[in-house]
Amino acid sequence: MRITFAVLFSLAATAALAQAAAPAPGGAPAAGAAPGAPPQPMGFFVTSTVPGTGKLGGLAGADQICQNLAMAVGGGNRTWRAYLSTQEAGGQPGVNARDRIGNGPWHNQKGVLIANNVADLHGDNERDRNYIVSFTALDEKGNPVPSSPTKHDIMTGSNSVGRAFPAGNDMTCGNWTNDTAQGRVMLGHSDRQGLPTGGNTSWNNAHLSAGCDAPSLVRTGGAGLFYCFAAN
Repeated sequence: MRITFAVLFSLAATAALAQAAAPAPGGAPAAGAAPGAPPQPMGFFVTSTVPGTGKLGGLAGADQICQNLAMAVGGGNRTWRAYLSTQEAGGQPGVNARDRIGNGPWHNQKGVLIANNVADLHGDNERDRNYIVSFTALDEKGNPVPSSPTKHDIMTGSNSVGRAFPAGNDMTCGNWTNDTAQGRVMLGHSDRQGLPTGGNTSWNNAHLSAGCDAPSLVRTGGAGLFYCFAAN
């Protein structure tokens, strides 16, 4: 990824300010929040509850998982989309994850800004301007992705700029219909931590899974989680 420690430091400072202004549990204003400032609605989260395999019922099934999870925490008034790509198959063209998620901006459950727009999210301007790291990649309840055992592998089926891979080698668990050890899926790291450097790995394009069944995903370092974005 093209993110640097200087960028992360700058983003951390931004997040600290955003966190201070985020609403406290129960809807009470957080300390330091501007009087009368409305809370930013959640527009991004990592799924807390998933099938645990690559078999999601296609894009429609994955979108419904996002919608149901958001609805359970009061976010059902928005249209939610799974950040997943599909590959060309059966005469159907591939679908780019980046084209499914709206225009932004997106905030996490705590009100912290994740990205202003699609270009910033993917580093289209030669530098990542998103803020997906370990303490901002929260689920819809506001919980971080578990670090023990490691579950930072996030299914995307996408390249580093959020586009679909060409037909051929499976990168999407059979377009989200495969739960066998023979399938593969491209994964990102929600905390951007990983070998060999220990940091700065990609949030959406880190490595392939060992398979699409639950044991293979666990062995690789994940649990079949994926990102959800509000498209409106």
